Amino acid sequence: MPFLRSEACRLSPLFSKPRVYTLTMYRNDTIYYPQDEMHSVLLPVTSGCSWNRCAFCSMYKDVKYVEVPFHDIEMELKHGYTYTEKVFLTGADPLSIGFEKMRRILKTIRQYLPYCGRVGSYASIKNISRYSVEELSILHDLGLRMLYIGFETGRDDILQLMAKGHSVEQAVEQAKKLNEARIPFNTVVMYGIAGDGESEKNAVATAEMINRFHTDRIITMNLVVFYCTELDGMVKRGEFVPAGPKERLVEIRTLLENLDPQQPTVFDTTHPTNMIKIQGTLPRYKERLIMEVTRYLDRA
Repeated sequence: MPFLRSEACRLSPLFSKPRVYTLTMYRNDTIYYPQDEMHSVLLPVTSGCSWNRCAFCSMYKDVKYVEVPFHDIEMELKHGYTYTEKVFLTGADPLSIGFEKMRRILKTIRQYLPYCGRVGSYASIKNISRYSVEELSILHDLGLRMLYIGFETGRDDILQLMAKGHSVEQAVEQAKKLNEARIPFNTVVMYGIAGDGESEKNAVATAEMINRFHTDRIITMNLVVFYCTELDGMVKRGEFVPAGPKERLVEIRTLLENLDPQQPTVFDTTHPTNMIKIQGTLPRYKERLIMEVTRYLDRA
């Protein structure tokens, strides 16, 4: 579920006075982070992916999963800029380290970066399920205020095909748990993931799933078949036929038509993989967003 990628030696907001940064750890790693976290401190917590089986993902295939030693994390924070306001924990899913280790890291961030108002992280449904509502509430109170979660689709058959490691019901259960714990999160879904002829059905199912919980933002991504992934093999064997461009646009529109959030929710297709770039708050701007997609369809 990547957003942007950067070599680990990129300028990263951790050591600046003012705002000239270097990232000293794990220089051979590639760091992935959401575009909304471009100006956040990047703090490595894990390297690689604890699951690493998703059929469409190429990011961590050749990277061994390891946890960054706490001593290394603390040394980064000790030399950090005191007035840092946002930290993003890097790694495919830092919540994989477990509650006690995560609590220790959040406490240490608060100790060395006392002005930090928000800590963000990628997270998977599978690893969120390891935490109780009480534990998540404690992490919220310690500063964990944004998670980016790859829900991908509201269809169990497609989740199984793509080897996501969770079901729709499990996804809804964990989302509701985060709502109860007051941890905000962004829901990442992928159009085109169901393949040729399945897009409208996938959009309806995905909207039905999202309508069952509150999310701050719905972030769409366009399915890309990356070289040497399991999905690439499925396409070459004729087991998966990608949806065409027009069908994918119809899927975006159908998703919008069926979303019915009970609280303001941002709909965002500005990730670089997307075919179109639109953004607006639902339900207020729902009709405008639908009209924008329709204009693209009329030209397709």
